[in-house]
Amino acid sequence: MRQRRTLTLASSVAGAAVVALDGTVLGVARPTLQRDLRASFTEVQWTSTAYLIAVASLLVFSGRLGDRYGHQRTFAIGMLGFGVTSAGIGLAPGVGWVIGLRAVQGVFGALLQPATLGILRTAYPPDRLRMPIAIRTSAIGLAAAAGPVLGGALVAGPGWRAAFYLNVVPTLVFGVLALTARAGANPHRSHPTTPLNLPGALLLALTLAALVQALVALSDDGPTAMSVAGLSVAVAAAAGAVFLRHERRAASPLIPADVIHSPGIRPALGVLLAASAALNGTVFVAAFLLQDTLGLTAFRTALLSLPLAVAMILAAPGCALLLRLVGTRRTTVGAMVVLAAGILLLSRASGTLALCTAFALLGAGFGTVMVAITHVVVRQAPVESAGVAGGLKQTAMNIGPTLGVALATTLTGLGGGHGPALLVLTGVAGAGAVTGVALPKGSFSAINPGQPGDRAPVPARP
Repeated sequence: MRQRRTLTLASSVAGAAVVALDGTVLGVARPTLQRDLRASFTEVQWTSTAYLIAVASLLVFSGRLGDRYGHQRTFAIGMLGFGVTSAGIGLAPGVGWVIGLRAVQGVFGALLQPATLGILRTAYPPDRLRMPIAIRTSAIGLAAAAGPVLGGALVAGPGWRAAFYLNVVPTLVFGVLALTARAGANPHRSHPTTPLNLPGALLLALTLAALVQALVALSDDGPTAMSVAGLSVAVAAAAGAVFLRHERRAASPLIPADVIHSPGIRPALGVLLAASAALNGTVFVAAFLLQDTLGLTAFRTALLSLPLAVAMILAAPGCALLLRLVGTRRTTVGAMVVLAAGILLLSRASGTLALCTAFALLGAGFGTVMVAITHVVVRQAPVESAGVAGGLKQTAMNIGPTLGVALATTLTGLGGGHGPALLVLTGVAGAGAVTGVALPKGSFSAINPGQPGDRAPVPARP
């Protein structure tokens, strides 16, 4: 049992780290890729947009597939597919191939991400989830910190193609291990009779794809950006309305009632959306603030922002202890206040100490929120719906950054400078803190009574 849980945790960490590393490495590789393939700026943007649209639109349905066929199986397919498409991108002869393969890679990424949470939920009893989730979050922070450095070294040495080859070995190794390893004795590892609800999946995919396209268009300053954004918003609104109507009438909704009506999951998703939007919007603005306004080099900017990643890594295990001592609500609200304080300090900082402190506050706040919210979503979801819950959580994690960057771009583009944008992002973090008040009050040892399929019962709320 212990060996199986160790392999499950290692697989979850590897899957989450590969996805995080892929995104940060690509950011460094884009300029060289553009020159090598003689691509336009718009084409290079689509190497990220194609992946993001595919991932965001399919995460919930992929979680549903995991709930039906088993998270270990979808994890294996997602890892293997991610590795194969990474190798294909490294061999791509032109930017069109890169864009197409990035979209396919996004499909496998959507299969992979909810499964990294689903396999933890089915392997660990609810009262032992804190530390595995904290380790997973620390790995994401480490990958985010190492990505730019590792990507820069690879691009400067072997070239941008090596940045994609980097994913191949770990994905194939853990994919094969997951494919060949015996599933545990958990009877809830798969539910072959669970309907997939394909119409609902298609409607939700269309809604999210149109929403992502609208947010991406808002970040663009091209002549047709506003028209594309407006059309995309209209499509998202129409498809979303039809999806909600379909869900109310469906015998087996895509998002089960026991997930969406859980007392903790909805506010948790709202907090995570606000936190990821605030953080990523702030990081976007900070790059221009430090380099354009303060005149710092890109390398010095990277050094000053390093406390963000370090604090995020250190905050994850600390959050596991806070959850036990003071409970979910206080931990999350406090972390959102710390995140807001970091943004506010960054808007007024100019010296090295103040800037490093601001970035450390950002990392500590966001790292704590990541662990706390992931624990709420994974812990409160029934085992048989763990994939859908993980898909919702990962959807918020993908939509939030796009929303934050779109908001930051729009505000700075209005001519107000970086100050007003950072103040609004502080308000976004504050709104997340207010939303966090609706989270469960007690510690995790006192909430969420044992559910069918849990390995160990949890005492009911007194």
